[in-house]
Amino acid sequence: MTITDKKALEEILAALEGYEKIFIVGCGDCATVCETGGEYEVEEMKKALEAAGKTVVGTAIPESACEVLVTKKELRQHKEAVEQAEAFLVLSCGAGTQAVTAIVEKTVIPGLDTLFLGDTLRKGQFYEWCSACAECVLADYAGICPVTRCPKGQLHGPCGGSQEGKCEVDPEQDCVWALIYERARKTGQWDAIAQRMATPRHHKRSTRPRKRVFEPRRAGLSAARDVE
Repeated sequence: MTITDKKALEEILAALEGYEKIFIVGCGDCATVCETGGEYEVEEMKKALEAAGKTVVGTAIPESACEVLVTKKELRQHKEAVEQAEAFLVLSCGAGTQAVTAIVEKTVIPGLDTLFLGDTLRKGQFYEWCSACAECVLADYAGICPVTRCPKGQLHGPCGGSQEGKCEVDPEQDCVWALIYERARKTGQWDAIAQRMATPRHHKRSTRPRKRVFEPRRAGLSAARDVE
């Protein structure tokens, strides 16, 4: 789940300065769940832009805005409005916004800030547990990621500021190393983890931008390969 937050209306209006006819694109997937780019939020933004003197020529909410072909198909259903639009305001993550950029040859403005890749604990409760770093180290840390869940990215144990199992940066948050140790102790993994965690990460696969291409197999399955 990609977690997003709304930009301030003042920031959006500043980015749209000089453009009068606006087309709004939402997202039926993550942004809808986060209540930042679903039907209600798109309609709310439409009213806000119109109150600011803009003309909203159309709106669309692709099932998943980051899927380029899905978004392209959705925009084709609004051909006349798309042609009239001077700028597009996208209420989706950065990936969805750039999908629209790849489709239209007009100004594209993000209406949201992309925060993180989140785990959903309960409805409306999202936690950043993974950085999509492309070199997963969970096996080395009892299934808990210090790359993401430690504000300092400590990979070889807690920092000197950790007190009574709490994080120095956020005292209300458990130190991830306390969590790693307790889980490893319960699962009998600590001795193995203590040996492996001294191994440095290579960071080779985390070089950006990254690509992943799937090639069909004869059996109807898919094989994936990295593209250099």
